[in-house]
Amino acid sequence: MCGRYTLLADELEILNEFDLSHSIDSYQPSYNIAPGQNVLAIIHDGNEKRAGYLRWGLVPSWAKDEKIGYKMINARSETAHEKPSFKKLMSRKRCLIVADSFYEWQQTEEKKQPKRIQIPERNVFAFAGLWDKWQQEDKELFTCTILTKEANDFMQEIHHRMPIILPKDRQDEWVTPHKQEPHEVYQFLQSIEAERLKAYNVDRYVNAAKNNDEFCIAPIA
Repeated sequence: MCGRYTLLADELEILNEFDLSHSIDSYQPSYNIAPGQNVLAIIHDGNEKRAGYLRWGLVPSWAKDEKIGYKMINARSETAHEKPSFKKLMSRKRCLIVADSFYEWQQTEEKKQPKRIQIPERNVFAFAGLWDKWQQEDKELFTCTILTKEANDFMQEIHHRMPIILPKDRQDEWVTPHKQEPHEVYQFLQSIEAERLKAYNVDRYVNAAKNNDEFCIAPIA
């Protein structure tokens, strides 16, 4: 799964990386992005890409209770094209969720050890995500989920699942609304090859979502 990540890049770097023409309203870097928070995402409105904030934890448009979002921070890419919660979103509501590293917890004999995982060659990247709009009476939410897959050889030693990180040259292919059939989108995801990753141990300080400072990413032995 993917339950925490970071975004420390400056705004200009993000605008350049994703070829965005408009500034990002209220952009704030974060050392410890957690479910339930608003996260920076990029959608395509049919004319251009736009960056803005979605709440992490998908609340499908048909849901009766917004609390379902806390159970839907991730979606399994292997079955998302078949599941009622995600099938329509695979066709028409795909997004880029902007990050520059993510955390995962490795089970050891004594404890769960948090690790920060990065792509050595990229300062900022995007998870493959899905989004939806939920409305009930006078309340409106725009929410998202991160697609995951079986861990690659590197990640298997840490966790059995991992987020799908889109290669730079396939980000636009994911977010532009030209793939309409859910199964075709599924095949696209299966064709994504994981990039080279690196990881290092960080303190369990990061376990608490309220902690959001440079100590979250400080290496420990």
